Amino acid sequence: MSAIMECRVLSIQSHVVRGYVGNKSATFPLQVLGFEVDSINSVQFSNHTGYAHWKGQVLTAEELNVLYEGIKLNNVNHYDYILTGYSRDISFLETVVDIIKELKKANPSLVYVCDPVMGDQGAMYVPENLLPVYKNKVVPLADILTPNQFEAELLTGRKINTEEDAIEVMDLLHKMGPETVVLTSTDLPSKQGDQFLVALGSQKIKKPDGTNTDQKICMDIPKVDAVFVGTGDLFAAMMLAWTHHHPKDLKTACEKTVSVMHHVIKRTITYANEMAGPGKRPTPAQLELRMVQSKADIENPTIVVEAKVLQKSSQ
Repeated sequence: MSAIMECRVLSIQSHVVRGYVGNKSATFPLQVLGFEVDSINSVQFSNHTGYAHWKGQVLTAEELNVLYEGIKLNNVNHYDYILTGYSRDISFLETVVDIIKELKKANPSLVYVCDPVMGDQGAMYVPENLLPVYKNKVVPLADILTPNQFEAELLTGRKINTEEDAIEVMDLLHKMGPETVVLTSTDLPSKQGDQFLVALGSQKIKKPDGTNTDQKICMDIPKVDAVFVGTGDLFAAMMLAWTHHHPKDLKTACEKTVSVMHHVIKRTITYANEMAGPGKRPTPAQLELRMVQSKADIENPTIVVEAKVLQKSSQ
């Protein structure tokens, strides 16, 4: 029976020798939760680019195609999930789109989880010519989308100033393709005060009888005063895992995802502060996610953040 139940993910993300970002952030947690993960490394760097130095290689669109061809020739190109994150090259992104289309044709029930990494806090950190590719080619293929507020605003051309705006933006993103949308962080004020940030989620599910159910949720997440790298990649991977285990229950999937994040980040900041010593700011190396040490929390997270249901409707 277990052979039939096997769940396989193709993850196309960056790789670092040291630390946790991209595939390094996504693979271990997914494996711990029982997924087979096939990784294509879009870059291979010594470490993430927040360090003083980094060196490495970038995979070209042609090289990506060669790797995919190899998988295809052996007839092992059947996937249940695809996961993508940071990409800064237009031809690479368009090749990813072609691969996703082909894999979806081979398996119509394949789920594509897309983190449309483009920027944060009002600034783009990928070339601007990637936006139309995300908008017109990538997002329409996505089933689960995990943008931050800025990325959601870029994709829809709408600003988010209120909860109503956020709900409208999520609905616009649904219209573009994905049935599950999570705004991983927003600048909206939290009812619990300025030590919390607000995340929102929306899921539209078509039932077999043709009607839709719609669930929208909101979460207040405790802030941590430090810059972490690889957390967005972990978030997208955990959304993949927990929506797989709770396919029609966005509230539970988001609670488990955010709780995993909380435990990993808490363990990381505690360790980093200890290593740095009193009154000193931790270095990027000290702030690498404590992933292996968090194995038990990834497998079975104690729920620390409860999601509020904003609306649930059937039509």
